[in-house]
Amino acid sequence: MSIIRIEDIAHVRYGAPDLAAMRRFLEDFGLSCFEDGGRLYARGTDGRPFLHVTEPGEAGFRGIGFRAETVADLEALAAHEGVAVEDLAEPGGGKIVRLTDPDGFKVEVVAGQAKAQASLPFADPPRNTAAARPRFRQLVRLTPGPAHVRRIGHAVLNVSDFRRSEAWYKQRFGFLTSDEVEAAKDVPLGAFMRCDRGDKPADHHTLFLAQLPQKLDILHAAFEVANLDDLMLGHQHLKAAKRDAAWGVGRHIMGSQVFDYWRDPWGNELEHWTDGDLLTAADPPQKMPMSALLAVQWGSPHPMFAGKLPPPPGLVAFFTALTLRIKRLFRRNPKGTPA
Repeated sequence: MSIIRIEDIAHVRYGAPDLAAMRRFLEDFGLSCFEDGGRLYARGTDGRPFLHVTEPGEAGFRGIGFRAETVADLEALAAHEGVAVEDLAEPGGGKIVRLTDPDGFKVEVVAGQAKAQASLPFADPPRNTAAARPRFRQLVRLTPGPAHVRRIGHAVLNVSDFRRSEAWYKQRFGFLTSDEVEAAKDVPLGAFMRCDRGDKPADHHTLFLAQLPQKLDILHAAFEVANLDDLMLGHQHLKAAKRDAAWGVGRHIMGSQVFDYWRDPWGNELEHWTDGDLLTAADPPQKMPMSALLAVQWGSPHPMFAGKLPPPPGLVAFFTALTLRIKRLFRRNPKGTPA
């Protein structure tokens, strides 16, 4: 049993030396920005007080936030960890518990924040398909502009020891594995993990932990947009604004979402996504090959596969060592059992 079961991701936190430049990017990305207390906040249309925070200073990842269901959950978590439940002196108020994970990442768990009424600024009209044609005498006329970010959906952290981090996050927050990614049988590289919402639908993943030979950092944060039209309008807008495209558009295998990745002025990747998988606690974990991680069901191949991006530092050496490890682990004797 976990200490608590979080209900969703709440926010991501970064540092940047130029808040004005970050604001221009985030507004092109489709977030609504405002400053408060010397920080830059960005919100979507779900009514939450903020989804993305930028603090002045050196560029980099500052922390990840999750949302607990109740302040009582925060109190239980704080008692277990031997820390205090503090007032959250940021937009929306509420309470917060501050933790540090095994790799030193700052983890904030919030509850009791004020929530405004959600809005739906982008219409989702019926769609005609070969099987059904409900859109009759209704013309499609889209207005160019940024996408309309609804909410934050997930984040990906690169960790030094996947199993250690997996245990830490599951024991405290009740995460369930949706897909574990393997380099070979029983050689895990990471896992897509979702919130345990019982029989209520939950995103296929709220947190993905990966153990890759790169800097320990956030690999990306992902934000849901209204629908496919909205995602494509956002792509067009960011491209016209000459923003730095990272990967997309395409449809992932694990999670199934349609994706589009962009980089902020300091190289942090943010993803637009729509039409992702929803699961309940009854859905069992799956194991997937590493090949499915960067492959697509349709759309743009990952830039490394397309020859547009060199492998990250250390990746070649990592996979060379991993190949040797796999050969040692899975060398077969004539009866087919591990040597």
